[in-house]
Amino acid sequence: MGRRDMGAGKGASPADRVKKLMKKGKVKKKCCRSKSACRKCPVLALKRVKAEMKKAA
Repeated sequence: MGRRDMGAGKGASPADRVKKLMKKGKVKKKCCRSKSACRKCPVLALKRVKAEMKKAA
């Protein structure tokens, strides 16, 4: 028995997927607004994940 990946799979909400990216260190926890196109921005990450999910559906 091991730990199960709860809530960040294919059927998860976009917010859950962004939270998982935050834990991995790929997305920051807070938007700094210093750059308009920061790759680690959580706001832009959420937009990307929503677009990805919409495209997949």
